Amino acid sequence: MSDHLPDREAPDREARETMEFDVVIVGAGPAGLATAIRLKQIDPERTVCVVEKGGEVGAHILSGCVLEPRAMTELLPDADIGAIEYSAPAGDDRFLFLTATGSYRLPTPPQMNNHGNHVVSLGNVVRYLGTRAEELGVEIYPGFAAAEVLFEGDRVAGIATGDMGIGRDGQPTAQYQRGMELRATYTVFAEGCRGSLGKQLIRRFGLNDGVDPQTYGIGIKELWEVPPENHNPGMVMHSVGWPMDSKTYGGSFLYHLGGNLMAYGFVIGLDYENPFLSPFEEMQRFKTHPAIAPHFAGAKRISYGARALNEGGFQSIPKLVFPGGVLVGCEAGFLNVPKIKGTHTAMKSGMLAAESIAAALAGSKPATLDDFPARVRASWLWSELEAVRNIRPGFAKFGMWGGLMNAAFETYVTRGRSPWTLRNHADNTTLKPARDCTPIVYPKPDGALTFDRLSSVFISNANHEENQPAHLVLRDPATAITVNWTEYRSPETRYCPAGVYEIVGAETGNPKLQINAQNCVHCKTCDIKDPTQNIDWVVPEGAGGPAYPGGM
Repeated sequence: MSDHLPDREAPDREARETMEFDVVIVGAGPAGLATAIRLKQIDPERTVCVVEKGGEVGAHILSGCVLEPRAMTELLPDADIGAIEYSAPAGDDRFLFLTATGSYRLPTPPQMNNHGNHVVSLGNVVRYLGTRAEELGVEIYPGFAAAEVLFEGDRVAGIATGDMGIGRDGQPTAQYQRGMELRATYTVFAEGCRGSLGKQLIRRFGLNDGVDPQTYGIGIKELWEVPPENHNPGMVMHSVGWPMDSKTYGGSFLYHLGGNLMAYGFVIGLDYENPFLSPFEEMQRFKTHPAIAPHFAGAKRISYGARALNEGGFQSIPKLVFPGGVLVGCEAGFLNVPKIKGTHTAMKSGMLAAESIAAALAGSKPATLDDFPARVRASWLWSELEAVRNIRPGFAKFGMWGGLMNAAFETYVTRGRSPWTLRNHADNTTLKPARDCTPIVYPKPDGALTFDRLSSVFISNANHEENQPAHLVLRDPATAITVNWTEYRSPETRYCPAGVYEIVGAETGNPKLQINAQNCVHCKTCDIKDPTQNIDWVVPEGAGGPAYPGGM
């Protein structure tokens, strides 16, 4: 039995090949690989398989990452983070407030103090973890997209990888290759933020019942090579203020890695109101600020990408377990927003899941992993997220200035022990009709400091087999015009950072939505922000999507 979108159901085909494991893990990110490593540390004889939709481990990993080493040290005490390519010990911490023409250096909030941390390429960190996992006997299959959850009754029994060589018409082509069934006693879902299978499981098992809706941001990132004389390895800079207005949550990061590399990114909360706002364009114009542009002098942009990130925190963590499986990492929303860090929490959740699974496998029969949530609640992961639970929703409730005051109150006065918990809301409900908002006119790119979307997508190395079913599925195609265009002037054409969505024919009075799925960088923003939740992001053929290099 499967639980996937009716639009993607395949015609009857030959039976799939089957492989059996003790544990199957979906996603070779920090959470998934930490789970695999910890399982093999506890019981080397267990069979553990990791499937990864990227063409290689790390190909789809994107983060502006300052790594807090706590979980890595617990998992691999001998790990030398400084030896991972492009890593640099975190040094100079800067926190700026920007106006349209000026900048003010503010005290760095305690949560953002990076003493003892490392500026890293998260892609290279997971490549390192992948190597350590394989040394322990973990089987890792990159280029295989987990497209379907397998069930035995109501119990998850593994996953099936997607068929290859299916044409746009849904029929097998000459390159057709049937997917495989990877069956397991326990399946760990570590797909990252807004995972497509995790989304189905949350709905099927009611895992979000009784918790706040998850809320998200979109992070857009560029990797630059800077002249040696401008390179400051370990420098960490964040900003708030311009170009965001006081109602819109957002800010920048600028990190200097090793190897003369600089990671620049901008994050905007997806609870913004103005449908004319373009996160990509805001990210580009930020670089023109007089306090920021000098950082890019003589530098060359070498890569680009985008990814949604969880911002709901403590009050939006779903139920973590269901028959036959668990959610870990950003699949479950373990990002610490005030710290701007989620790798250490993702890894810790995977390690705790591994310990729960190992104990269950040692028992006489499969059981629901009910002790996993208890392990999480007893760990530093839970107390860390609980203490900062009111900071991000404070910005949604009070705006930027009220949010900053609330953050200071929570940090210095109640120290995370406030007797109240602020609530989260669903991001797709916040857009105002276009008629009530002012269009935003963005400057044209200059091709040196600022760029357009298509040239940006080109350096993300995004690639999809064009003759395949669309992996961006409209539940009701008519809604794209009757609601999105009519009420909001098609915000998907602006919130997508890759130019996937395009309105054609508007000038003749016959607007139609064109989907350029081959541009998709797998950020998942459309699946989150669409006003009526009409867009479903599902996995394309394995290895499709971006191919981020080391350094990203």
